[in-house]
Amino acid sequence: MDTKELKEYFEKASGHGILATADGDGLLNQAVFSRPHFMADGTVAFIMPHKLTHRNLQENSHAAYLFIETGSGYKGKRIYLTKVKEEQDTELLRTLRRRPHPSDRGGQDGPRFLVFFRVDMTLPLIGAGGSAA
Repeated sequence: MDTKELKEYFEKASGHGILATADGDGLLNQAVFSRPHFMADGTVAFIMPHKLTHRNLQENSHAAYLFIETGSGYKGKRIYLTKVKEEQDTELLRTLRRRPHPSDRGGQDGPRFLVFFRVDMTLPLIGAGGSAA
């Protein structure tokens, strides 16, 4: 499944997502994340603060995103990712936000990062069928 097909999928699907990362020693972390942003260059991006997920990506560029669709049954996607770059507090990050952030109202919540990933492989939520990107 290419990123164009993934973008179309996420435009229609609703549900919950989890981004999994590991540090340089392989210690795992999982965090709830919204749907990915799809960029013109074929990458996907997530907005994140400098917490455990972002710290892990400084040591290990690989991540996996699990998306579970709302509704009955087990439908969704598993997406395997490799970090390619990131930006801190850029205008692009601000334009991609789907909901207001405390820093938009003068609050201080630390830096925000827009982290870009290459899609390496996609799999269905259940089963082994899938495709390399």
